[in-house]
Amino acid sequence: MASPVDIEALDLKALARTIRGDVIDMSHRAETAHLGGSLSVVDILVAAYWGVLSLDPKDPLAPDRDLFIFSKGHAISAFYSTLAHRGFFPIPLLETFAVSGGSLPEHPSPSCVPGLEFATGSLGHGLPVGLGMAWAARRQGRLSRVFVVISDGEANEGSVWEAALLAPAQKLGNLAVIVDYNKWQATGRSHEVMALNPLKEKWQSFGWNAVEVDGHDIPALVDALNKHPYHSSQPLAIVAHTVKGKGVSFMEDDNNWHYRIPTADEVRRDRAFCPGGRKFVELGPWANRG
Repeated sequence: MASPVDIEALDLKALARTIRGDVIDMSHRAETAHLGGSLSVVDILVAAYWGVLSLDPKDPLAPDRDLFIFSKGHAISAFYSTLAHRGFFPIPLLETFAVSGGSLPEHPSPSCVPGLEFATGSLGHGLPVGLGMAWAARRQGRLSRVFVVISDGEANEGSVWEAALLAPAQKLGNLAVIVDYNKWQATGRSHEVMALNPLKEKWQSFGWNAVEVDGHDIPALVDALNKHPYHSSQPLAIVAHTVKGKGVSFMEDDNNWHYRIPTADEVRRDRAFCPGGRKFVELGPWANRG
């Protein structure tokens, strides 16, 4: 089990701001959408990659590594930036995002960069695949835990709930799902499009160990992910309450930023909130199981 990190020593809040700056730069440079949902998930990614996952960027295919499936592939810019700052590939490669023939497609392709376990963006596939990986790891006697991030809009898909029924039946305690619950999807409020509420209780009723957290509180996310007994018979579901467009005041909770692309002036305005960095080189050792 990974040990909690020293949040103050690593300054993960500053790292999250840097990743958000990258995301905005990438959206502007490549003229790509899905900015709001990319900003909402950043703190979840930082908590997982610096405080929870047992993995080594220098050995990305280690057999007993923890597996991370980023199912909301529309927000892949946040995931690319996370992998780069975690050391999986050089940070300057982010400048090739969505460039024809480049290594960072707008929707990830299989193994396009180290650390990317599964091609996502076709919503509803990540959790079923993650379930299969967790099941296989258990049958093979491997220590791998599997973490899957989905969006609340993605929870409209029936395949998500088929997996939600199957995981407890198979007692997959090595599986965790984190819902980036920013309350929006492309066409409106997620609870108005489908009756998602009460979301935590739905997962709980299916047999999951379900908890709610502030999805922008990095220590709370780390704690919730680490204290779950992964040797138990219950999978873990974390409903992470987030804000779409988090980190930039004029983007927060504004669903126009689902498809809008920031102008050069808006990128300059964002610097007061998310000063893009590209200078994080060494932030401490990766988390090990204790």
